[in-house]
Amino acid sequence: MLTGYQIGVLGGDARQLQIIKKLCDWDATLYLVGYDELEEDIRGVNKTNMEEIKPDHLDAVLLPVRGIDQEGYLDTDFSSYSPRLTEEWLDQLSPSCQIFTGITNSYLTRLCEEKDLILIPLFNRDDVAIYNSIPTVEGLLMLAIQYTDFTIHGSNVVVLGFGRVGITIARTFQALGAKVKVGARCQKDLARIYEMGLEPFEMKDVSESVYDCDILLNTIPAPVVNVKVIQNLPLTSIILDVASKPGGTDFRYARRRGVKAILTPSLPSIVAPKTAGDILAGVITQILTDEQ
Repeated sequence: MLTGYQIGVLGGDARQLQIIKKLCDWDATLYLVGYDELEEDIRGVNKTNMEEIKPDHLDAVLLPVRGIDQEGYLDTDFSSYSPRLTEEWLDQLSPSCQIFTGITNSYLTRLCEEKDLILIPLFNRDDVAIYNSIPTVEGLLMLAIQYTDFTIHGSNVVVLGFGRVGITIARTFQALGAKVKVGARCQKDLARIYEMGLEPFEMKDVSESVYDCDILLNTIPAPVVNVKVIQNLPLTSIILDVASKPGGTDFRYARRRGVKAILTPSLPSIVAPKTAGDILAGVITQILTDEQ
């Protein structure tokens, strides 16, 4: 239980609502900033603002899953204004206060390092990324069905990257009867791809491996789906890029050539915000209770 814990929740989307409910179930005291237009009544929470909240009383701070921008402004779906996380506000936090965010950036990382604060980027954790790959793949299936006129069964699918998300993508599309190729750099990964009954290829050969591709799924946050790759794709193919912004696709050239390419950030929050929130809430409560 988190009885006695005081937690500030600053901004967020539908995933944050689920986290809030779970933390309430664990008996934490919550202070919500950027929720003044929230219509849902959640018992046991205190709606406040950045001026009234007392940072020195907080045991943890939850930033939006999408993180903050380079000026410290926080995204929130439940207010018409964006709260700002300032250096002066962070100065008031206790050194033991834990700051949770989905992703971080240079602004947030620098401030926390300078002030010796505990910053926990949840999406950097293997467990969160693997759990999150489940709603991510369901979202990809939804888009693949929506934007194609053929079945996934029997289609030619190319997956770039065999990491925490790529493995789940490859396995799921294979289970639906697709013919799946997977590109990776590491020999160990190429061996595992072969063992799973998938067709492996090295990333240096990606442009030669997409000539018959129907659905290209990229997980690599680097410019791997470049002009040469897109030139070799059939015009009827579709690119779904789940890498973090700006993705790994040359979207300008894809538009010019007439190949549909979609950057798909935050799929879990779109297709399954409750499940995505439950995943994050479980990890956050585990971290907080482990500190007790």
